[in-house]
Amino acid sequence: MANAPHGGILKDLLARDEDIHHQLKDESLILDDIILSDRQLCDLELIINGGFSPLEGFMSQRDYDSVVDTLRLADGTLFPMPVTLDVSREVVDRLSLAKDKRVTLRDPRDGQGIAILTIDNIYKPDRVREAVKVLGADDPAHPSVVYLRTRVKEFYVGGRVSAIQAPAYFDYVPFRYTPAELRAHFKKLAWRKIVAFQTRNPMHRAHRELTVRAARQHQANVLIHPVVGLTKPGDVDHYTRVRVYKAIMAKYPNGMAHLALLPLAMRMAGPREAVWHAIIRKNYGATHFIVGRDHAGPGKNSYGKDFYGPYDAQELVSKYRDELHITMVPFQQMTYLPSTDEYMPADEVPSGVPTLDISGTELRRRLKTGATIPDWFSYDAVVKTLRESYPPRLKQGFVIFLSGLYNSGYDTVARALQTVFNEQGGRSTSLLLGDLTCNNNESDHTLSREERYNHLQRVGFVASELARAGAAVIAAPFAPHEAGRQAVRKAVTLQGASGGNFFIIHVATPIEYCEKTDRRGVYAQARAGIVKGLSGVDEDFEVPKDANLTVDLTEHSIPQVVHSALLFCLLQ
Repeated sequence: MANAPHGGILKDLLARDEDIHHQLKDESLILDDIILSDRQLCDLELIINGGFSPLEGFMSQRDYDSVVDTLRLADGTLFPMPVTLDVSREVVDRLSLAKDKRVTLRDPRDGQGIAILTIDNIYKPDRVREAVKVLGADDPAHPSVVYLRTRVKEFYVGGRVSAIQAPAYFDYVPFRYTPAELRAHFKKLAWRKIVAFQTRNPMHRAHRELTVRAARQHQANVLIHPVVGLTKPGDVDHYTRVRVYKAIMAKYPNGMAHLALLPLAMRMAGPREAVWHAIIRKNYGATHFIVGRDHAGPGKNSYGKDFYGPYDAQELVSKYRDELHITMVPFQQMTYLPSTDEYMPADEVPSGVPTLDISGTELRRRLKTGATIPDWFSYDAVVKTLRESYPPRLKQGFVIFLSGLYNSGYDTVARALQTVFNEQGGRSTSLLLGDLTCNNNESDHTLSREERYNHLQRVGFVASELARAGAAVIAAPFAPHEAGRQAVRKAVTLQGASGGNFFIIHVATPIEYCEKTDRRGVYAQARAGIVKGLSGVDEDFEVPKDANLTVDLTEHSIPQVVHSALLFCLLQ
């Protein structure tokens, strides 16, 4: 353990004799193990390195209930966010999890043992209550509510952890500090006051001006401390963002600012998250922390209103100022004044003075279309980095997903589109036909509903990776169900602007024609009961609700369909 600012304690579970770590590693080999999720890995890393001090493990039921209800651990210590290890009933039963049992917690990427958990208790949470109390509403428009509903398992396991080793990283290693390492760095540089800046987005000139202004007000240095763990789905990937942060660091006066990465899995919990972020930054050695407008807000709720008030986060941090031992630096949104070529907080702009702003939506539009991004908004090096990861539309990858009944001609259209895109050149073109992407040479129209859904998830992953690399992807698996098609759409669109162009073409050829021209006799086999589950015969075909283009090969020729598809893509 090490002293934290203002007399706090940093509980660094990694700061042990190397022999102890070796003993724990040897012991971990004979214990049952739990493979962590990505979010659990982020949480565990910050538990063992002290970022979540005073936590020394995943929360027991007493701590969890207390945090959900009061923002405090059971002993009264301020800590606003549940940090829990969720597991399924199958894991509880298979591993015979019980009090005092020890299990190894393993990295999901390489299987390495990160820590040993000694179980205190196993409990079943009320996830609706957690959503309402912690996030403010059980609203599916909130990404963490979606996570609670779809990803979090039935049981929580609480208990202390013993650290074996920190997770291994191969990216941006010089910028990855533990709290103890960052504190030592500040001490070496004789930095006494440090203003920490939280971000999960690329930084532009307004952010630089905001942080410099905060540093001047408090005669402090600046810690740029961006989140590189899980953030809001659809956010700019952390590789692009860190390249932007590196570029913008050169715009600070020499010796003023330092960049360090935070492996935090955000919950987008607004006011509670702001308090959480303040505690984390205190543990990392900061003395001041910037809290801006709608800090860690997830956007609009299901009624089109912001989940949290614009200054709710600042008010909650102020409420606990005496316990946080870190000074909040409140800021409104910065706006540009063209008359003086400077940025100023919006609330300080004199009445009638013209201002300029570019919203996030407008910035994405300009990146998408290749439109100019003015230098008053961002720096050339930042814009160049963003354009490399988010090229204009004509250089972006995309996915055309074809849907239809068996033998409707969707696979023929797919092959024709591949041929035309290859003729045009300019980007690689990949064709993902159903039978070619199945295992063991099986036909995709003979898969069970569950097998087909899993197959489509694999297709979605491959299509998203190819599109992200700038390829034109023509995907034509047999996808008669809406859930499977949406799984592919989700996999592609979550990749962001460089891989998020997803179009559905529904080939609505009538079943009578499909059956009449079926040379392989699949429909006849289905009607005879030899082939089971064929859509249109003994299972309904779910017509896409969001098709961008609907065609019928009894009314349109293949060249007409291909031309319509190309024209549609070009006009987007």
